[in-house]
Amino acid sequence: MARLHLEFPENQFYFTTQLTVRITDINSGKHLANDSMISMISEARARFLYQFGIEEVSVNDIGIIVTDLATTYRREAFARDALIFEVGLMDLNRYGGDIIFRITKAADGELVALAKSGFVFYHFSTSKVCPMPEDFRLRFPGVNSVDD
Repeated sequence: MARLHLEFPENQFYFTTQLTVRITDINSGKHLANDSMISMISEARARFLYQFGIEEVSVNDIGIIVTDLATTYRREAFARDALIFEVGLMDLNRYGGDIIFRITKAADGELVALAKSGFVFYHFSTSKVCPMPEDFRLRFPGVNSVDD
């Protein structure tokens, strides 16, 4: 099976946050567990959205749902490691796009992982995908877009 390859343009990162690997995030191999990395990616995404004033679900019942997640691991992370999560956007389309992540060790900048999370805007009352609100797109004018 071919390995997944993720590569992101430098100018698509808009936000940085730091999270520390907890002892409860460690698996039997004595390093950061996959499920814990997914939780940390979700936390970084939530902080990113909050920083830009984007509610997970707005008063009109429109919000963001994750459609897929791809992660490639480059290095192990261990308990007490401080990790820097750089978060950005790319490949916006009419309904959503990709939130991208570059995760490095704070101590030495070593790349731990790259991840891409697809998302769409969703109307929770009607249970249907809906177009991206214009105010979302306006917050990120430099993000590349793809054809619908």
